[in-house]
Amino acid sequence: MHNKTIVELSRALAAGEFSSTELTTHFLQRIHSLDEQYNSFITVTEERALADATEADERIAQGKATALTGIPLAHKDIFCTQGIRTSAGSKMLDNFIAPYESTVTANFNAAGCVMLGKTNMDEFAMGSSNENSFYGPVSNPWDTKAIAGGSSGGSAAAVAARLTPAATGTDTGGSIRQPASHCGITGLKPTYGRVSRWGMIAYASSLDQAGPMARTAEDVALLLQAMAGMDPKDSTSVDRPVEDYSATLNESLQGLRVGLPAEFFAEGLDSDVEQCVSNAVSELEKLGATVKQISLPNSNLSVPSYYVIAPAEASSNLSRFDGARFGYRCDQPQDLEDLYKRSRGEGFGAEVKRRILVGTYALSAGYYDAYYIQAQKIRRLIKNDFINAFNDVDVIVGPTAPTPAFNLGEKADDPVAMYLSDIYTLSTNLAGLPGMSIPAGQVSGRPVGLQIIGNYFSEAKLLNIAHRFQQATDWHLKAPTDIGA
Repeated sequence: MHNKTIVELSRALAAGEFSSTELTTHFLQRIHSLDEQYNSFITVTEERALADATEADERIAQGKATALTGIPLAHKDIFCTQGIRTSAGSKMLDNFIAPYESTVTANFNAAGCVMLGKTNMDEFAMGSSNENSFYGPVSNPWDTKAIAGGSSGGSAAAVAARLTPAATGTDTGGSIRQPASHCGITGLKPTYGRVSRWGMIAYASSLDQAGPMARTAEDVALLLQAMAGMDPKDSTSVDRPVEDYSATLNESLQGLRVGLPAEFFAEGLDSDVEQCVSNAVSELEKLGATVKQISLPNSNLSVPSYYVIAPAEASSNLSRFDGARFGYRCDQPQDLEDLYKRSRGEGFGAEVKRRILVGTYALSAGYYDAYYIQAQKIRRLIKNDFINAFNDVDVIVGPTAPTPAFNLGEKADDPVAMYLSDIYTLSTNLAGLPGMSIPAGQVSGRPVGLQIIGNYFSEAKLLNIAHRFQQATDWHLKAPTDIGA
C-alpha cells in the first residue's frame, strides 16, 4: 500500500480494496518500525489517526468522500494542531499544546484526511539541513549519512521513506523545494498569499508560505486544491478563486517558453547536478517546449538581501517567546530580567539566536537605513528582474540546489556555506512567486531536483509541466533501497 500514490490510494479506497483504518494502521506500523533511523517525526498521533480513519471509513460508506478522504498525511510541526503538541522544532515550545487549529490543517481535516503526526524540522524553520532541531537531525532515506534538507526535512524524508503518502511543509527561502530536491520527491511553494498562514508559527511573515509535498505532481495538485483559498483570518491571504489544479495536468507543452537564467548556471553549481538539469531541459524540449537564455541580474544579491530581511522579521516575531506567557520558562528566575534572559537563552538554539541577533542589529537605530531599507530595495530589484523575464518566457527552470545532499555535519560550523545552499530558491520567496522542485536525476545515488518557477498564481501551469515531465521520466518513481518491502 505504501508504494501507491495518493491518486491510486483514493481509487482503492473508493473501490473498497482496503479501508482507511487498514491503510492508516499500515503507515503507523511503518513509522514505528522504520523512523528510528530517519528521525522524521517529532510526534506520532496514533490514537487520533485511527479515530480519523474510522470517521473517514464512515464517510466513504455514506458516499460523502472527497478525493482525499481517508488518505493519511503528516504535518510539519510548525502548524498549530488543537490539543496536540506544536513545537516548531524548538525546546522553547516543547511543552506547547496548541489551543486552536491552523487553517491549513483544518482544511485537510474537513477533506477527511487522516493525521499521522507532526514532522521534524529546523528550529522555527531556520535552517537548510534539518540539523537545527531540538529533537535531533533528520537523516536522508537515500543515504542516512546525508542531510534531508531543511527546514521541512522531516516532511520530505517521511514521504521519501514511504512513511506517509504526503506531508505539509513551509517555504521561507526554499524550505519545501530544497528538501524535496534532496529527498527525491515533489514539493510546491505557492504564490505568497495563495495558502493561509493563519496558525502557522511565524518565522518571517513576508516570506513564509505553506505548501504540499508528495511523490508526484498529480498528488500535489490534489493537496493544493485542499490547502488554497481566501482566509479572512489571514490579512495576507489573497481573495482569488481557487483553480481546479488537476484539470489541466495533461495539457500539451507545445510552444511553452522556458527561460534558463545564466546566473543559475555559474560558479558554485556542481557539474553533475548541471548535467541532470540539462538532461531535464532536453526532455522538456522533446515535449514541445522552446528554451531561451535569460538573465536575472540581481539574483546574486538574494542571499545578502534575504539574510537581512528574514532575520529582521524573525527578531520581531520571536520576541513573544519570553518565558512569561507560554512555552519554556527557566527554573527559579531571580527577577523579570533574569526570566527573560535565561528563558530565551536556554530555550532557543544557536541558529535561532544568531538570526535574532542579526535581525535586531539590522533594525537598530543607525543601521535600519543602511541594512534593512537597502535589503528591501534590492528585493524590489529582484522582483523586477522576474517581471521582466516573464515578458519573454512562461516559466523559468534551473537547479533547485547547487549540490546533491551533503553529509550530516559537513557544513554545521560554516553558516555562510549553509546559507549558500539556498542560493537558487531565495529569490522566489523575495519576489513572492510560486516555485516547485521535481525529481530530475541522481548523483552518486543522491537525488537531484529540477526547479520550475512561474509567474504569480501560475501553480496550475507548474503542475502541468511537472506532470508531463513525470509522464515522460521515472525519477519520481524511484525509491530508496532500505525502506522496507
